[in-house]
Amino acid sequence: MDVIGFDDFERVEIRVGTIVEAEEFARARKPLYRLRIDFGPEVGIRRSAAGLPARYGLAELPGRQVIAVLNLGVRNIAGFESECLTLGVPDGDGETILLTPASPVPDGGRLF
Repeated sequence: MDVIGFDDFERVEIRVGTIVEAEEFARARKPLYRLRIDFGPEVGIRRSAAGLPARYGLAELPGRQVIAVLNLGVRNIAGFESECLTLGVPDGDGETILLTPASPVPDGGRLF
């Protein structure tokens, strides 16, 4: 495992946001959803492509708070510009489980 300095960690913008829209992403090679996530008034809404279909239905995602990295730059995924990396961890089957706060918090809050 590579060790990074605390200064490097502080440069990573990890924030909480609320999914406001989720839709299927048929053009992607693997099963993905396209998400619109509200990170509050300071940041606004960002788009993200996330590999969630195996564990989450589209209807259960809007209103769910998630954790994402905001300053990795834009990544083009099958013509869709993903503006943030929605964070998750693999379950026992290797499918994505979203990282979420244990209790509701204001959108835009930064991880520390």
